[in-house]
Amino acid sequence: MEQHLSLYRIFYTVANTGNISQAAKQLYNSQPAISKSISRLEESLGVTLFSRSSRGVTLTEEGRILYEHIRIAFEAIDSGEEKVRRMNDLDIGSLHIGASNTLCKFILIPYLSSFIEKYPNIKIYISCQSSNQTLELLDSGKIDIGLVAHPGTLKGLDFYSLGTIQDIFVASPAYLEHLELSAEELSTGPKLFEKATLMLLDKHNMTRQYIDDYMTANHLPMNNTIVATSMELLIEFAKIGLGVGCVIKEFVKKELEENKLQEIPLDIPIHRREIGFIYEKKRQQEKALQHFIDFYKSTKENS
Repeated sequence: MEQHLSLYRIFYTVANTGNISQAAKQLYNSQPAISKSISRLEESLGVTLFSRSSRGVTLTEEGRILYEHIRIAFEAIDSGEEKVRRMNDLDIGSLHIGASNTLCKFILIPYLSSFIEKYPNIKIYISCQSSNQTLELLDSGKIDIGLVAHPGTLKGLDFYSLGTIQDIFVASPAYLEHLELSAEELSTGPKLFEKATLMLLDKHNMTRQYIDDYMTANHLPMNNTIVATSMELLIEFAKIGLGVGCVIKEFVKKELEENKLQEIPLDIPIHRREIGFIYEKKRQQEKALQHFIDFYKSTKENS
């Protein structure tokens, strides 16, 4: 069938115009060449497709049956071409973004609300999981871009920083009072973590791995721990006095201001971490992704 595609296009055009001369003009070809192509197709199929007269050509019964099938195929092709052109003209496309629940809630959504307003025709898909899993999805090509803490090594990836975040330990005022520790015992660390119930994310989480390294490097005990699947839960657990939670300071600003949570000032602070959007360099030319990259860069530059 492959070698017949051009013949079918000629057949389709001749059938639509009912005139070989008009079909030749539409196809930018000569009348003899069009007639010869029709004859080749008829010979190949072993039937007569057109009845010829001085007024033009009309489909035979066999030609009509073939035309109905050919018409559906070429109309589908024309429709597909039109949709592709419209996607290009209206910036229609899709963008698959990966982020943790926490970064999605506090960082990604504000970007998306403005981006969607500017590019309403781009379809957005969000995949929420840990930052480590986001990097795996990016590596396998299942997402276009991820919002993560800087992974350390990029390996062919581009990382655009949105700034830094600060990991801190917090607890409710009532819980800290219950621990009966002096200000010095709270800040030095060992006494606090010996007595307190420590609430952390699970070990597959990048934040948890970062905090584990901090605790090990500073010889801090982790005797009693509660593991939560999201930072939102850690925040809520800390607010009701369940223990000392490790959270991101920027995401509990309101709770700290309202004194629902108190930051525990450690003598050895946890180093700030960089967060940002990460994507494969080779995919940057994809239109929806390029629009998103340009958008968040201009947003940050103008902020």
